[in-house]
Amino acid sequence: MANLNFDQASKIANETRANARETLTNPIAVAVLDSGGHLVVLEREDGAAFMRPPIAIGKAWGALGLGVGTRALETRLQNVPTSAPFFASIAALTSGNLIPVPGGVLIMDGDEIVGAAGVSGDTSEKDEACAVAGIESTGLAAVIGARGK
Repeated sequence: MANLNFDQASKIANETRANARETLTNPIAVAVLDSGGHLVVLEREDGAAFMRPPIAIGKAWGALGLGVGTRALETRLQNVPTSAPFFASIAALTSGNLIPVPGGVLIMDGDEIVGAAGVSGDTSEKDEACAVAGIESTGLAAVIGARGK
C-alpha cells in the first residue's frame, strides 16, 4: 500500500476522536494527510477553538514533510540550539505550516510512510496519544519521533 485511502483516513479520524472522548481530552481537531501531503480528512469537534484545525494540519504536515514525528522536532529544537534558525526557515518556507511540538504522527505500513495525522486541542502529549490510538486502530503503525525509535 503506497497511500492512505479515504476509508482508512476516516477511521483514523473517528478513532482519534473516540479516544479523545474516552480520555476526557479537551475538544480536538484531527487532520489526516496522505503520503503526498494532501489533506484527506479534517474534523473539528464541537467546542474546539477555531485555530485547532490549522494547528492539526501543521503538526501533520511538519511530520510528513520532515519524515519524523513532531516529538523528534521538538526534541531537536530544545536540545540543539543551532536548529532554531533551521526551523524558522522551514516555517517561513511553508508559510507557517510547521508546528514542531508533539501531536504530529507518521503513519507507517511496514517501512513505508503512507501518511501523517495531526491533533490539536489539549496538551501536546494528549494530542499525540489520541493520534497514536487512532492510527493503531487501523492496524497501521504510528511513529511519534524518529523512525525506528
